[in-house]
Amino acid sequence: MKFLETREELVKLAASLFNRGYSVGSAGNISVRVADGYLMTPTNSSLGRLNAGRLSFLDSEWNHISGDAPSKEVVMHRAMYQARPGIGAVVHLHSTHVTALSCLAPSEEPLFQPHTPYLVMRLGEYIPLVPYYKPGDPNMESDIFEAAMDAKAIILGNHGSIVAGPTLVHAVDSAEELEVSAKIALLLRGRDTRPLTSAEVRALMNS
Repeated sequence: MKFLETREELVKLAASLFNRGYSVGSAGNISVRVADGYLMTPTNSSLGRLNAGRLSFLDSEWNHISGDAPSKEVVMHRAMYQARPGIGAVVHLHSTHVTALSCLAPSEEPLFQPHTPYLVMRLGEYIPLVPYYKPGDPNMESDIFEAAMDAKAIILGNHGSIVAGPTLVHAVDSAEELEVSAKIALLLRGRDTRPLTSAEVRALMNS
């Protein structure tokens, strides 16, 4: 996809997330890999009101080259790309149900169980939790890197989620699937449920 088309696609998909309540105000940020670097939503920008020409462009070493200053949470994105070199985009959201899950007290019960095939097919069986860090804290980078080595999506304690995908569309779809799965997890929490069996999960992972 051409550079200008990628900018327009990012703005369009970001607005779609915002308009459906997956982000509010200036919460959330998105990045996508392009030739020679990355495009990223600017700091303090609303996903619903982005300007394609003012998106941040960073080179392959994450130096800010042009556009508005990038999100202060660039460290999260960098950790995901470094841990998963094959990905093409990263979406960070404060969507309601994922954020609610991220605020629960520690428990023996995992935040997510494989209750639906769609969660497994889109994001895998394992979605780790990284402890709380102040937004933009560079100390979170190593924890996110370690978690992302084995996971496409990560829950950020008392914060939200960060999700990777091979393309921007795939990453956005996966972030949406995670939010729906979080809603299901909250509705089922404390109830007797039937998660998918190990054999059923393996069949999905191998399909």
